[in-house]
Amino acid sequence: FSLCQTVEHGFPHQPSALGYSPFLHLMAIGTRSGAIKLYGAPGVEFMGLHEENNTVMQIHFIPDQCQLVTLLDDNSLHLWSLKQHGGASELREEHRFTLKGPPGSPPSATQITAVLPHSSREVLYLGTESGNIFVVELPSFRVLEDRTISSEAVLQRIPEDNCNRRSCELVEALREHPKNPDQILIGYSRGLIVLWDLQNNKVTHHFLGSQQLENLYWQRDGSKFISCHYDGSYTQWPVSSDNRQPEPLENTVPYGPFPCKAISKIYWQTTKNGLPYIIFQGGMPRASYGDRHSISVIHGSQQTAFDFTSRVIDFFIIFSSEPAAEFDDPSAMVVLAEEELVVIDLKTAGWPAVHPPYLASLHCSAITCSHHVSNIPLKLWERIISAGSKQNVHYSSMPWPIDGGTNIAPDPPQRDLLLTGHEDGTVRFWDASGVCLHLLYKLSTVRVFLTDADPNDNMNTLGEDEWPPLRKVGTFDPYSDDPRLGIQKIYLCKYSGYLAVAGTAGQVLVMELNDEDAEHVVDHAEADLLQDQEGYRWKGHEKLKTRDGPVRFEAGFQPFVLVQCQPPAVVTSLALHSEWKLVAFGTSHGFGLFDHQQKRLVFVKCTLHPSDQLALEGPLSRVKSLKKSLRQSFRRIRRSRVSSRKRRGGSGNASEVQEANAKFDQDTLQEMELAPVQRKIEARSAEDSFTGFVRTLYFADTFLRDSSRHCPSLWAGTNGGTVYAFCLRVPPAERRMDEPVRAEQAKEIQLMHRAPVVGILVLDGRSTPLPEPLEVAHDLSKSPDMQGSHQLLVVSEEQFKVFTLPKVSSKLKLKLTALEGCRVRKVTVANFGSCKTDDYSENDLAVLTNLGDIQIISLPFLKLQIRYPCIRKEDVSGIASCVFTKYGQGFYLISPSEFERFSLSTKWLVEPRCVVDMPEVTTNNHVHSKPGVENAARKSSPGDYGEDERKSGRLMEHALLNDEKVLKEIQSTLEGGR
Repeated sequence: FSLCQTVEHGFPHQPSALGYSPFLHLMAIGTRSGAIKLYGAPGVEFMGLHEENNTVMQIHFIPDQCQLVTLLDDNSLHLWSLKQHGGASELREEHRFTLKGPPGSPPSATQITAVLPHSSREVLYLGTESGNIFVVELPSFRVLEDRTISSEAVLQRIPEDNCNRRSCELVEALREHPKNPDQILIGYSRGLIVLWDLQNNKVTHHFLGSQQLENLYWQRDGSKFISCHYDGSYTQWPVSSDNRQPEPLENTVPYGPFPCKAISKIYWQTTKNGLPYIIFQGGMPRASYGDRHSISVIHGSQQTAFDFTSRVIDFFIIFSSEPAAEFDDPSAMVVLAEEELVVIDLKTAGWPAVHPPYLASLHCSAITCSHHVSNIPLKLWERIISAGSKQNVHYSSMPWPIDGGTNIAPDPPQRDLLLTGHEDGTVRFWDASGVCLHLLYKLSTVRVFLTDADPNDNMNTLGEDEWPPLRKVGTFDPYSDDPRLGIQKIYLCKYSGYLAVAGTAGQVLVMELNDEDAEHVVDHAEADLLQDQEGYRWKGHEKLKTRDGPVRFEAGFQPFVLVQCQPPAVVTSLALHSEWKLVAFGTSHGFGLFDHQQKRLVFVKCTLHPSDQLALEGPLSRVKSLKKSLRQSFRRIRRSRVSSRKRRGGSGNASEVQEANAKFDQDTLQEMELAPVQRKIEARSAEDSFTGFVRTLYFADTFLRDSSRHCPSLWAGTNGGTVYAFCLRVPPAERRMDEPVRAEQAKEIQLMHRAPVVGILVLDGRSTPLPEPLEVAHDLSKSPDMQGSHQLLVVSEEQFKVFTLPKVSSKLKLKLTALEGCRVRKVTVANFGSCKTDDYSENDLAVLTNLGDIQIISLPFLKLQIRYPCIRKEDVSGIASCVFTKYGQGFYLISPSEFERFSLSTKWLVEPRCVVDMPEVTTNNHVHSKPGVENAARKSSPGDYGEDERKSGRLMEHALLNDEKVLKEIQSTLEGGR
């Protein structure tokens, strides 16, 4: 055993910054909590965390290096490096630095607003709110004070009649000249833009915009640049070789003439066919479209305003980064929105979206439940992928454009599925085999029901003349048509392909996999769980209305029967036995068994206690029972007195207070039934008043009546500590459709401590858990031992108890520590393999408690093996969302959009392992050789070098061409045609 938190799946919570390295082909995302995540080719992932936990404001990769700089909202700069260690790359923080001004200067003097890593890789230029630009050395972060570009120095070098001595306020943008690294473009917020000569410390050109500046972008050849502005306009400026005062070539308000929102970022990309791509964020008409989050792409007569489902944080364009290339030729646009990542293919007609292999928006509709299935058979896997590919026809077929680094992790040993149920009635099937959680297929249950929204509505349809030409992109859609559609329980049988899903309004759907679209009627059945009770009235929501007649379903899982629980309360437990063709379901009122082959209800059992009025309120009601309110009031009074006693510890009348309190306690306790000692520790949660609430259902073929004959059985555990056992008579296959399935209650066990039952398990004669349905038939498990006596394990929130079968006499138990208020929240049987030898493995219980601890408990002797702190005890939603796998891994939500994956097994470990190698560096003005990296140097034009650099370039070239190893490498490259 070993606890290892291995990888975070999904979309980073509250992203705040985006960066991209065209050199490494890596993307970086920063978050409000100070995390930084790097992504490349699928499987290439790195994560770092700033100690300060401050918001990451900007991310900048150092040109041609495996390094990047982050700027946080506390104005600190951090240098990160990718370094190889133990055969794989790691992300490490190297240095941190905060820019300090002279004593007495205001914070704005050094508040960084723009960062430019220079292509020399030796310095960073830092623009500030005061208009000054500081230069710091890399990697030491030493301020080079003699190279500071002050706003006063800039103003002194501009003719007074041109700028009216307007102050150079905040630095909005810093851009290096694409052809001349000795010149940088400086943009100030008031509209002044200057081209600064770094060698001679002078302004070579200045440009006066009439509007507040937002951003700048150089054209590839350096002959022009584009400025974008607060009023929704952009302007092209020529940069002439002489010093004439330049006039703007063109000022455009793309969505004018009415007032427009700011254009905050712009790209101007050249192409072979001469028509540029103009891509910009914002600029929409304020009055009608001020609330839209848009990025517009214009290419000749084509124009689309991509309308995102959440606020755009930042975006970048992937284009040709080869210095020798004449044109940009953009291939993709990568957009980081607040709730998802969207990539647009700019090469394919219609500019379709690209299906992302990672960074999935798990919370496109809120996750309501999860279900993990290990070791999926290849046939089922292929059928699910096939159904998913039919849904993805509108996606681009281009390969994933962010492809830096190499994934060196071993291939996953098996195919695993993680199924997530969502508030909008959908179930998503994720490939959870490896580091990348990838969407395979999406199932919607909405078509079975009548809702306000028509599933045929298409949000993307546009009239031909519609302006602006908006097109919705992205999958994030947190709004559910009806909260009753929410999925609460999922059960998939990987051998038969049967799937059962249950929802918020008592709906249970049984589905089977169909490789083709089909139209059919869904059979309906009602299960009245209150049939023997008088005088009860459900006060909660109504059931969902169903569609009459045939319903058309797309390829994939298609429902063939709907069981509707009455009252339509939330389904709290679900079990499916695909061999017997039975599905069991439970709510806060009782449980039922349905034969989905004959499509007939076998039985229902009401578990409602006469005092359980709260169970009839429904989940949307705020009413609490009087009994519960009184109990809570007493507890509150006692707690407040205890705390006041502590506060008044030294007061003179302490003895009187204690006497009065003791009498009050005694009177109160006489009125209240005293619970066993371990139940005094912690007040029960709101659902604990539902004693009839069915927490768990379990099918088993075991000895229930006598020790000579085993039979199918159904077990149910409730919130009040009751276990019900039913004997089932399932007709043999040849008479399965002719004879009904019969059920008869055989046992009812009441746990003395009355704690909620969270798990039931039967162990065979070898003390091994019974195999899953059809597992033996597929030769994936040994047949259960029916010779030795079976044992029943009942797990409640407070203890584990083993009973003998069929007599149900107590054999042994393990109590959880009462002093800490520890309670079981999740329990699963997991198989733990040895990392030393392949021929040893054992079954144990993996247990998650309300304190966020994970305990491993041995079977059948219930010995605590080890205990790990895993989830913070305050993280209630994380604990509630946790799901264990069959082989000792687990997932839990660390935010609405991210799963943390962990492993308890030393053998089964899924974690990123990747290498980022330094590619050879060939730029238009530098040739570098990195130690440990083989570079074939290419000759650059002498005009790009200083005298010293020319000498060193010739020396390097001479050294390389006299190196036999390098010559052989060049020769083999030429001969191999690589």
